[in-house]
Amino acid sequence: MLTVVIVINLLISLLCLSVAWRVWKLRRQLATVADILRAAERSTQRVLHQAPNFVHQRQSGIHGLRERSQQLELQLQKIKQVLILLGLAQGVWRSLVMRSSLRLTFEKNKGKQKYRSAKPLHKNAKIAETGRSDRYL
Repeated sequence: MLTVVIVINLLISLLCLSVAWRVWKLRRQLATVADILRAAERSTQRVLHQAPNFVHQRQSGIHGLRERSQQLELQLQKIKQVLILLGLAQGVWRSLVMRSSLRLTFEKNKGKQKYRSAKPLHKNAKIAETGRSDRYL
């Protein structure tokens, strides 16, 4: 009976030793994970510590770009208006040039015009003038 008690005690001791060994390995693994997490936290802290300044700088840059965009929009509208006015002026100029050239041509050819008998421009010009055809008469 004493042998049975000693064997049971030895088995319990081995079981406890096995559990202690596993707990010790788990502790080492948890310590490694904790070290990794601390390193990640330090890196994140280092990056995020500079983030407010970075965000502020970028917001300022965006604000400047928006203002510049608005200025360029106004300049573009002014340029479009100038181009429209130039187009209108070009049309007026062309019409004035055409009128003056026609007037000069008319005055130049005023005395030289000869009157010719009017020829029909189309073979059915007589029909167009009278509204009927001699064909059916």
